[in-house]
Amino acid sequence: MSAGAPTFRNVFGVTEFRALWLAHVLSVAGDQLARVALTVLVFDRTESAGWAALTYALTYLPDLLGGALGGLADRFPRRTVLVVADVLRAVLVAVMAIPGLPWPVAAALLVVVQLAAGPFQSARQAVLPDILGPDRLPVGQAMLSSTYQAALVIGFGAGAAVVAWLGVTGALAVDAVTFAVSALALRWGLRPHPVNVVERGPAPSQWASLVAGCRLVGRDRRLRSLLAIACCSGFYVVPEGLAVPISAQLGGTAVLAWLLIANPVGSLLGAVLLSRVPRARQARLLGPLAVATSLVLLPTGWTPGLVVLVVLWTLSGMFSAHDLITQVQYSLAAPPEQRGQVIGVAIAALRASQGVAIAAAGALTQVLAPTTVVAVAAVAGATVAALAAAAWLRAAWPRRSPLDEATPPAAS
Repeated sequence: MSAGAPTFRNVFGVTEFRALWLAHVLSVAGDQLARVALTVLVFDRTESAGWAALTYALTYLPDLLGGALGGLADRFPRRTVLVVADVLRAVLVAVMAIPGLPWPVAAALLVVVQLAAGPFQSARQAVLPDILGPDRLPVGQAMLSSTYQAALVIGFGAGAAVVAWLGVTGALAVDAVTFAVSALALRWGLRPHPVNVVERGPAPSQWASLVAGCRLVGRDRRLRSLLAIACCSGFYVVPEGLAVPISAQLGGTAVLAWLLIANPVGSLLGAVLLSRVPRARQARLLGPLAVATSLVLLPTGWTPGLVVLVVLWTLSGMFSAHDLITQVQYSLAAPPEQRGQVIGVAIAALRASQGVAIAAAGALTQVLAPTTVVAVAAVAGATVAALAAAAWLRAAWPRRSPLDEATPPAAS
C-alpha cells in the first residue's frame, strides 16, 4: 500500500464517519435481536417451520416500499432522514415490548420498523461518498461491511441468550434503546448534508422520483448488472431464514446460535481478506465470488453434522463479502443528485429478493426437509449468479485494449 493510500485508521479519524459507524452498529445489532426474538417466539408458539420462516421473511418484504422511499434522501437533508427514521423505529419497538402484546401484532409492527429502514439505509449510503470522497470510500465501505457482519454476530449470537435471560419483552426494550442512542449519535455527530441540486421548477413527486431512479438503473448496464449480482443474496440468505427449523432438525435450539453466527463470522473474515486485495482485482473477483457464495451451500442438502454445516455456512459468508465491492461500484456509478433514490431502488430489489426467497423456502419446507430446501436454493443461486456475473463483465470491460484492463471504465 502506498504511503498516501487511505487506511482504516485515517478513515475512522473522520468525525462524521465515526458517528455514522456507531449508529450503524447499534441499529444492526438491535435489528437482528428483534428478528431472532420474534422468530423464536413464533416457532415456540406454532411449532411450524413455515410460520417461523414467514415471520422472518416479513422483515425483508417492507423494503419493497421502504426502498421506494429512498428518494426522501434526495429531498431532505440526509441527517434529518437518518434521525427521523431512528426515532420512529425506537418508538415502534418500544410498543412491541409491551407485555402480552399478541405475536401477530408484534410481527406487524416489526414490518413497519423495517419499512423505516429503507430511507435510513438510502440516506446512509448516499451520504457516505460525501463524507469520505471517492478515494476513501472503498475503505469506509469495507469498515461498514465488516462492522455489519460483526453486529450480526452480536445480534444473532447473543439473541437467543438475551431472549432466554430477559424474555421477548426485555429483548425488545433493549432494541428500542439501541435505536434511540443511534438517533442521538447521528443528530450530534453529522452535519445536515442537504442535497445540492439545480432548481428546475417544482420537485417531482415521490412516484416520479422512483420511476426516474428505476429508469436510470434500467438503462445503465453497470448499475443493472451490479443490482442483479446483489439480488443473488436472496438465494444464499435462505439458510438464515431456516436456521430455527434446521436447528430443531439437528437436535434443538442449543445449536441455533452456531448456525446463526456462521455466515456473519465468515462475512467478517471475508471482508478483512478482501480489503487486502488490490482494487483492480476486486472488480474481477466479483462474479466468481457471487457464484461461489451459493454453490458452497449445496452439501447442506445431505444434512451433514453441525460442524460441517457451520463450516459450509461460514465459507458462504466469506464469499459473500463480495457485497462490499458491489456497494462501492454501485455508489460511484450513481449520479450524486439521484444517489438516494438509485440506492433506494437497489434496497427495494435486494430485500424483495431476500424476502420472497425466504417465504418460498418456508413454503417448500411443507414438502421438503429444511436442509434440502437450502440445497435447492444453492443450485438456483449459483445459476443466476453466473448469468449476472457474465453481464457485469460485459458492462465493465467492453472490448477494451490490454492497457485499459487493469480497472473498470468510468461510470456512464
